[in-house]
Amino acid sequence: MIAQDANDLSARVARHLPYLRRYARALTGNQTSGDNYAIAVLEAVITDPGLVADHPDTRIALFAVFHSIWASSGAPVAEAEGGSSSRAQAHLAALTHNSREALLLNSIEGFTPDQVATIMGTDRAEVDHLIDMALREMESSVHGAVLVIEDEAIIAMDIADIVEGMGHRVTGNARTHAEAVRLAAEDRPDLILADIQLADNSSGIDAVKEILSQFGEVPVIFITAFPERLLTGERPEPAFLINKPYTEEQVRSAVSQAMFFSSKKKIPA
Repeated sequence: MIAQDANDLSARVARHLPYLRRYARALTGNQTSGDNYAIAVLEAVITDPGLVADHPDTRIALFAVFHSIWASSGAPVAEAEGGSSSRAQAHLAALTHNSREALLLNSIEGFTPDQVATIMGTDRAEVDHLIDMALREMESSVHGAVLVIEDEAIIAMDIADIVEGMGHRVTGNARTHAEAVRLAAEDRPDLILADIQLADNSSGIDAVKEILSQFGEVPVIFITAFPERLLTGERPEPAFLINKPYTEEQVRSAVSQAMFFSSKKKIPA
């Protein structure tokens, strides 16, 4: 019976682990640091299964354990894998304390404000304040050029409307790998928003890889109905991955953070 309970807990934890790793990557700065914190969460659960087993919602419990470990270590941001750690640190310092964590939990991971409050050990009013502060601070600080790679016209138009409403400039929308590479060469983007399955069966992942091989560091947000194709545990994985169907808040959150932390401009305090 004990072994069966342990197997059941392992299965429940494994179901949510790819999304915990996604969140950890986005919050801590890179895949290596994110995975290290995810491992620390697993070690804590192995040591004390009650941290998760006794909670009615496994997912909330896992993220709460993560928050406790990350916060107790000083909520650090790791050295960025692209060599932009000092930039990320400087930008983080300009944000209201804990606001980015609340925003990620709500907008990217889909927790309700009440669930975010449970995870962070605070109340709903504070969470609402933190989310609002994070969005306003990020959206007002940096604007840039955005390339959309999406073969469904209605979705592409919707994404473009959201991005332009935030004050960014959309350089174009590509429906195929070849078109994406061409548009990027004609007008270098500061950010790429891409689906992974494009028209004529070409790959948004391959298109992004080719663009990055030409331009180096450009932040990428994948918006896809097939997140499991990217959350495999293999390298590299995207820091920002939004599931379809998406919400406007998810797109705004990911765009704001990706642009904010990749910008070379000084962020006003």
